[in-house]
Amino acid sequence: MVFPSFSAPSARSAVKNVRRRRLWNSPNPLNPHDRFRIWCYNIATMNRIVFERLVAEALDTLPEFFRDRLDNVAVMVEYWPDQETMRLAKVRSPVELLGFYHGVPQTKRTHNYGLIPPDKIIIYQRPIEMRCRTMEQVRTTINRVLRHEIGHHFGLDEEQLREIEGH
Repeated sequence: MVFPSFSAPSARSAVKNVRRRRLWNSPNPLNPHDRFRIWCYNIATMNRIVFERLVAEALDTLPEFFRDRLDNVAVMVEYWPDQETMRLAKVRSPVELLGFYHGVPQTKRTHNYGLIPPDKIIIYQRPIEMRCRTMEQVRTTINRVLRHEIGHHFGLDEEQLREIEGH
């Protein structure tokens, strides 16, 4: 006799276990932090082009007032943050960082500001995917992260942004 607590796993849990093992055991060649692995119960990783389109849509939804003032700013998508960015953001895990602003905020620029490479706003695809279960959640998170990083471009610090965001 087989006791219910020791019965064979259902097909659904078997598939989940296989997926869990595959995500845990398969190294990601694009991840510089491959030593950090996490159990994933979210949407499957999406195509980079689709993700970049969602970022472009988020940029298009910004009010014209802000879009006009994003002069000399490049918005980019990367899979994971690098070690230097993690150090600057004071985070230990790449999953904690969804986006980062590299540059000089407009409030700190002087009249000598010129002939320099563009500021960068980087949106990190994998950490966002790991936090979201649906495409709509990905879209909402991208919008929130992009607006947060644009806030840094305009000179707002973390405390001011959290107050504005209502956290």
